[in-house]
Amino acid sequence: MDRKKLALLVGALVIAIGTALAARSMFAGAAAPVAAAAPMMQPQKGPKVLVAQRALPVGTIITADAMSFQQWPKEMVDNAYFLQGDVEMDKLLGTVVRHPIMAGEPVTRGALVSPGDRGFLAAALAPGMRAVTIPVSDKTAVAGFIFPGDRVDLVLTQTVEGGGDGGALRASETFLANLRVLATDQSTASEVVDGKTVVREFSTVTLEVTPKIAEKVAVAQTIGTISLSLRSIADNAGDLERAIVSGAVDLPAGASRAEEEKIIRTAMNRPQDRTGSYVTGADVSRYQRSSLPPPQSSSSPAPSGAPTAPGNPAATVPLGPSVKISRGNAVETVTVKK
Repeated sequence: MDRKKLALLVGALVIAIGTALAARSMFAGAAAPVAAAAPMMQPQKGPKVLVAQRALPVGTIITADAMSFQQWPKEMVDNAYFLQGDVEMDKLLGTVVRHPIMAGEPVTRGALVSPGDRGFLAAALAPGMRAVTIPVSDKTAVAGFIFPGDRVDLVLTQTVEGGGDGGALRASETFLANLRVLATDQSTASEVVDGKTVVREFSTVTLEVTPKIAEKVAVAQTIGTISLSLRSIADNAGDLERAIVSGAVDLPAGASRAEEEKIIRTAMNRPQDRTGSYVTGADVSRYQRSSLPPPQSSSSPAPSGAPTAPGNPAATVPLGPSVKISRGNAVETVTVKK
């Protein structure tokens, strides 16, 4: 092979190697196309609006722990919302929920009704309930330590003519229980000064009752003196447990948590119409035993189990205290004659 052909072959080889290296460099440097993600539109932070801290059904009296201010997206703020800085929280205390509000939902101006507004008391009442007002004093109203939203029992104290020795029988009984206080005088909210609730005197109390209980309260005011007995918050929980065990409150097996909470809340807020608890003067003092009613006359049959006087089976002997006598597994209650 001559030198000329050898030079051409080497030149072609160099050109081929150079072309291969250039192509390799070009393909290696080209990056795969990457789809650029579109920037997410972040909602603009807006002002703080007033939202419900828990579910507020119709008739709920607003307290300090019922609502709070929360940051809200600017584009979702409505003119009906309460904005922080535009409203004083203290002025909303004592208002009543007119429309149901879910937990976390903004509170609108139309959802609340203020004391003195038309329809305020009607909005404060639960469906099917009534409002009654009774006169009270410091002695019959726990010295003023009763506030709107509290739960009370009603105790009727009366003097019944025809007691023993021609006197009168003094008696008191708890005839209604678990009634919600709507207002004291014309106030539906507690007055707070420097973070402390002010205890003040009032002469009337307005209670939430059923129509039947309203009739009983009206009659009771003509019989004797009505006193308020303040209930503990724990009492409702205890009564609820007993109601569930006894079957008075039925929790369906397939009920959701929200449905169970609604059933329980309704049961805890239900007024109790009961007359099982009473006390007479004889229960308070031994010297009041003579005020017990006299024994039945001979024309009246003696009640079953009542002791009779010797020689006169129709006449009963005044009953005294009773004792329990145990004989093995048998327990017998024996009433002692006076």
